Amino acid sequence: MRRFALILALLPGILAAEDFRALTGDEILDALTGQKLDYGDGVWQTFDENMLTQYFSGRASSGRWAVRGDRYCSLWPPSDLWACYGVLLSGDTIRFVDDTGGFTDGAFAQ
Repeated sequence: MRRFALILALLPGILAAEDFRALTGDEILDALTGQKLDYGDGVWQTFDENMLTQYFSGRASSGRWAVRGDRYCSLWPPSDLWACYGVLLSGDTIRFVDDTGGFTDGAFAQ
């Protein structure tokens, strides 16, 4: 009985997590190319077809983006290291998930 109660207690979180669907590499390209994401508080990012990305959070910075396998990857000079993330989609919200499970959500800008 205790196990059943635990399952019921966890069920809302499990159902909420299922609202997000993992994207494949091709789906990531389709979802991001030519788009602008709004992260809230005036922070946004664009994803150009030429694989350049602009990020603004009080000041602009430019980087590159790519899809490797089923992950979104970005490079922000002066660093020469690519960082890659899993990408999930729920409605008009994109979620980038790092290797530790941390995530950032952005909404498609209107």
